[in-house]
Amino acid sequence: MEISRAEIFKKVIIIISISLFISCENPEIDFETGNKFFESPLGIASDVKLVYTDSTKIQAVLTAPIHLDYNHLSFKYSEFPEGLKVTFHDDNGKENKIYADYGIFYKSTKIVDLKKNVKLISSDGSELFTQQLFWDAENEWLFTEEQFTFKNMDYDIDAVRLDTNKEFSEFKTGKLSGLLNFTEIKDSLNNEKL
Repeated sequence: MEISRAEIFKKVIIIISISLFISCENPEIDFETGNKFFESPLGIASDVKLVYTDSTKIQAVLTAPIHLDYNHLSFKYSEFPEGLKVTFHDDNGKENKIYADYGIFYKSTKIVDLKKNVKLISSDGSELFTQQLFWDAENEWLFTEEQFTFKNMDYDIDAVRLDTNKEFSEFKTGKLSGLLNFTEIKDSLNNEKL
């Protein structure tokens, strides 16, 4: 029994079709796994304490339950996925504290991005609440473009945008609303209210 060229051609086409069908059975899986970027941290540490100093003076102390180190990447950073606390120390021994549910420290810019339920408590009892706050560790400056609430004995403020130093003594904000307590002072020279 002799096989004709047509039958051989037919069998070759069937074999090629089956192999193409098998190799392309689920192309989405191959495409997705081939293009996903999986990067593991260089190191994982628990119960960390990072101390920031300037001329041997402690400026701030960062504590966190988990620290993920990605300093092996081209854009180096550290991640604090389970939250963190930063305690700022001033020259008079007073402390201001910040708590956040999540944070990232970018090594090249020296900026810490604090996110989710960010709460700042100053040494005088003032409190600030926001969903995101940036800490510039090098310049000792805090800022956000997000909405925030600030409360103390004299103020109950809701505003958007904040720039302040770590002592909270220089305070700049954008559009705000809320209650401000102030006292009128009489000008003794003109006997007018200021």
